[in-house]
Amino acid sequence: MPTPLRRRSFIQATGASLGVLSLRGFAVDKPDAAYFTHGIASGDPLADRVILWTRVLPGSGNAAAVPCTWQVATDASFETVIASGEAVARAERDYTVKVDAAGLAPGTSYCYRFIANGVASPVGCTRTLPTGAVSEFKMAVASCSNYPQGFFHAYRDIAESDVDVVLHLGDYLYEYPVGVYVNPIAEEQLGRTVEPEHEILVLEDYRMRHGLYRTDPDLLAAHAAHPWITVWDDHEMMNDTWRAGAENHNEGEGSFFERIHAARQAYHEWMPIRTGVDGDQGVIYRAFQIGDLADLIMLDTRLVGRDQQLNYGRDIEPAGGLDAFIKDHLNAPDRQLLGAEQEAWLEAALQRSKGRGATWQVLGQQLLMGKLNIPVIPPEELAKLELSEYARPRVAQTQQLAPYGLPLNLDAWDGYPAARERLFAMLTAHATNPISLAGDTHNGWAFNLTNAQGEAVGVEWGTPGISSPGLETYLPLPPEEMRALLMVASPELVAADTSQRGWTEVTLTPEAATAQWRFVSSVTDPTYQTSAGEPLVTQRNARKLA
Repeated sequence: MPTPLRRRSFIQATGASLGVLSLRGFAVDKPDAAYFTHGIASGDPLADRVILWTRVLPGSGNAAAVPCTWQVATDASFETVIASGEAVARAERDYTVKVDAAGLAPGTSYCYRFIANGVASPVGCTRTLPTGAVSEFKMAVASCSNYPQGFFHAYRDIAESDVDVVLHLGDYLYEYPVGVYVNPIAEEQLGRTVEPEHEILVLEDYRMRHGLYRTDPDLLAAHAAHPWITVWDDHEMMNDTWRAGAENHNEGEGSFFERIHAARQAYHEWMPIRTGVDGDQGVIYRAFQIGDLADLIMLDTRLVGRDQQLNYGRDIEPAGGLDAFIKDHLNAPDRQLLGAEQEAWLEAALQRSKGRGATWQVLGQQLLMGKLNIPVIPPEELAKLELSEYARPRVAQTQQLAPYGLPLNLDAWDGYPAARERLFAMLTAHATNPISLAGDTHNGWAFNLTNAQGEAVGVEWGTPGISSPGLETYLPLPPEEMRALLMVASPELVAADTSQRGWTEVTLTPEAATAQWRFVSSVTDPTYQTSAGEPLVTQRNARKLA
C-alpha cells in the first residue's frame, strides 16, 4: 500500500542524501549515468499545478542534453503516480530543468522526483493552494541568506516546520568576492568561502554562485520540504540596484544592463519560479489566491520601476541644503518605487481581491514600508560604542540628522514617501485587511502602517535574516536599549528585534493574522537551539496590531 509522507522522517532521509558536491568539473565514474547535483525544488503553486525543478548533469560531462522523466505521486514510495511527463536538461540552461506540473488537486500534498538514465533524484514534498473556504494557512517568510556569514540553520528549522509555503523575499544569495561582507569565523574556520572567488559579473559567475548556495544541506532540505514563492532583491544582482544602475557596479565592470540580464537569466534557471509569457524574465510581480482566505500579491520593489536611491552624504549639499533636499528630492511627488505599470497592476489586483471577498491582502515584497526614523543616541552612550570603520562616519552623519525626524534607511519605502502614499491610498480604497511582509533589513520589525493624515492603513511584519548580520553590527547597543530608542523615534513601530537571525511564521485564519519570529541561537556554531518571539496579532477589520 502507499507509504504516507511524514515530514520529519522525510527531511531526515532527504538531508542525509544531499551532500556537498562540486559545482564544475564534476567527477565522473559512470559515463552513461546522470548526476542530480543540486537537489530538487518546487514553487509558484496554484490550485491545480506547481513548478518542479532540478539540475541533472550528464555522466559524460559533455552531452548537450539529458532527457529525464518527472513524476508526481500521492505517496513517498511512488506507488500512486498521478502525473508524469518528459523534460530535457540542456546545456544552454546550465542543465537545469523546470516543468509546470498540472492536473493536480487543490490543497493537496504531493511527492515528486525526476529520473534520468535510470538514476532517481531525491524526493521532494510540495503542496497546491486551496480553494473554497480555508480555515488556516501558514507561511514561512525568509530573506537574506549570506553563505560566508554562517550556517543556514534557519532553513533547517523551516524544513522541519509545518507550513504550507515558503515566501522568500530576496537576497537569496550575495554577489561579493571572497573576503567582502563575510563573518571571518564562517569564511576562515568553517570553510564557507564563495565560488567563484571574484565578484560575480557574467552569466557563468551567477550560475556558479547559485550552484554553491544549492549545495548547502539546510537550504536543500527547505527546498525539498515545501513549495516556495520567491522574489529577488538587490544582491541576486548587485547591491542597491535600481532600474538603471546600482551602487555595486561601475563602468569598468561592463554594461549594467548586460549584467542584469545575466543575473535574471541565472535566477530563472535556478529558482522554481514561473517565468513570464514568451520567456519574459523581467516581470516577477504576480498574485496567488488562497481560497476565500487571502490573496498573496508579490511585488518587485527593487528593479522594474525604481528611481535611484537618495543618499544623505551625496545629495543634501547639491540640493541646496537640508530643507531643499527634503522638499525637492525626498518628497518629490513623481518619485517612483514600483513604477507606473506595476502600480496600475497592483491596484487592479487589489480590486479583484476585494471584489471576490478575500479576507486578507498580503503583500510579499522586499522593503520595509513602516516609518523607521533615525534614533537619537545619547552622546555618552555613543562614545562607548566600538564602531567599525564603515559605520563610524555614517553614524556620525545620521546623528546630526536625527533631531529632524528623518528616515534611517533611504533604500526602503522611507526613501520614496510619495510612492508609499499612493500605495496607502490604494490599500485604503481597495483592500479589506492589508498586510505587508518585508525582508532586506536582516532584523525583525512590526509596524502599524498609517498614512500622512495619521489614518490606519494596515500592518507590517519584517523578517529577520537567515544569516546576514543586522543593525546590531552597525549600532552595537544592547538590544533592549536599541529597541527603546527606535520606538521613541518611530511611533508606528510596535516591536523589533535587532540582534537575532531567523525567519517568520505567519498564520492566517478568517478572524486573525499572527506573526511569530523564530530565532536560531547561532549561525557560526554547528549546534544550535531555536526559540520563538511573542505572537504579533492583528484582528480582522482592525488594520492595526493588537
